This record gives sequence, C-alpha cells and structure tokens, in this order.
Amino acid sequence: MCVFCKIINNEIGSYKIYEDEKILAFLDISQLTIGHTLVIPKKHYETILDLDSETSKEIFDLVRKLSLKIVKATGAKGVNIINNNNEIAGQAVNHFHIHIIPRYNTQEFSFNTNPNKLTEEEFIELANKINN
Repeated sequence: MCVFCKIINNEIGSYKIYEDEKILAFLDISQLTIGHTLVIPKKHYETILDLDSETSKEIFDLVRKLSLKIVKATGAKGVNIINNNNEIAGQAVNHFHIHIIPRYNTQEFSFNTNPNKLTEEEFIELANKINN
C-alpha cells in the first residue's frame, strides 16, 4: 500500500487541511515553503493519466479554493501548482497528487532543496490557521 493510501486510512498521521468522501488535502511533511499542501484523491490513481474526468474537475476546483485560503492565511504573494507524473517527471509517490506551494519572494527552490523543518506544534498551528 502506498504512503498516501496509508495517510487516507489513518495508518500514518497528517495535518489535514480539507477532507470529504473523495478528496484529502494535507500539509506536506517536507515544507518547501510554509503552507506547502498536497491534494490527493482518496481513490488510488497513479497519475493524471489515470484520473476520471469528474475526479479531475473536483480536485482542480478544490486546488483553486485551497490556494486562496493558503495565500490569505500565510500572506504568500502567489502559489506554484505542481503535478509530476511518472518517475521520469519527478513523481516520488505513485499516487496522483498536486502540490500547492506558496511563494513569498523570488527565492528559487527545487524539490532537492532542504525543506523547512517544522515541529508538530508548528504544523498544528499552521493547519489551524489555514482552516480558520
């Protein structure tokens, strides 16, 4: 079972931002920038190529709504919306997911940079801030 399916099944903890019967959004454990969030379908799809049209529409609508909430909660000046499909494109977890990465300045980052290290208390505070 993939790590995201384990998160969906509450076998691994997460800092949830949104959840309904089809979709889960949670703070990425490797915060490239503060507020970095992952949006995933609860049903296991490996890539965007496997998604059905309805799920795709629901996920992307939620990505837009969450982006607005994250920008408001964090004071970010913008967001990157990133989706990698298959290993060749940088997909590390074989469960479809979209990254919402808040941007605060022109500082460049890559997925190979050192992520921000947050304590559990900081994750809880950030999740609560975005959810309010």
